[in-house]
Amino acid sequence: MIDLYTWPTPNGHKVHIFLEETDLEYTVIPVNILTGDQFDPEFLKISPNNKMPAMVDRDGPDGKPYAVFESGAMLLYLAEKTGQFMPSGMAERYTVIQWLMFQMGGIGPMLGQAHHFRLYAPEKIDYAFDRYTNEASRLYRVVDTRLAEVEYLAGDYSIADMATYPWLRYHENQGQKLEDYPHLKRWYDALSERPAVQRGLAVLQEESRSPQQMDQQAKDLLFGTAQYEKR
Repeated sequence: MIDLYTWPTPNGHKVHIFLEETDLEYTVIPVNILTGDQFDPEFLKISPNNKMPAMVDRDGPDGKPYAVFESGAMLLYLAEKTGQFMPSGMAERYTVIQWLMFQMGGIGPMLGQAHHFRLYAPEKIDYAFDRYTNEASRLYRVVDTRLAEVEYLAGDYSIADMATYPWLRYHENQGQKLEDYPHLKRWYDALSERPAVQRGLAVLQEESRSPQQMDQQAKDLLFGTAQYEKR
């Protein structure tokens, strides 16, 4: 059994999708990042960087509970635990890992900045707006070029696709049109039709909030001084 500490964000959806694609049992434990649950001392024991998702595998290595934080590490752990969505051959495995790291190091951080400066920043900063919108375009082109060659990012459907797809759902917020990236759009539409992907996106979806629905307290918790307090 997996105890999954999560919230309906792109990083949370990555792990939701994996779990829905497999037969692993899991329990959802909401971490409401809009009210400060991520700073709870008990949660920090599991996720010291105060980010979700995180999880505890009750049947971890040697049969003992084992905590994992960072969504990419969680996907690698779950793939190894189940033997699914990660090939066994070294070359094929590292193709998956490369595209997973591309998501973790590029897609997530850069598109996250695009979201922030396009939607959440208290004032429009043209330099930041343009920089991260242009970087989003560049990253979309990288994905589109790759998907002109293969059906999925690593060839076969894998944790690399599960990690990347949730971030690209917000293409409009990132200043992008899927029609500009035909190979990416083909892949995106195929993933959108997978029942497990649909179920993963539905986890805690009733708690999802648009920027317009967030009050000032929530914004302060996400972007203000609360992030920098000593704990």
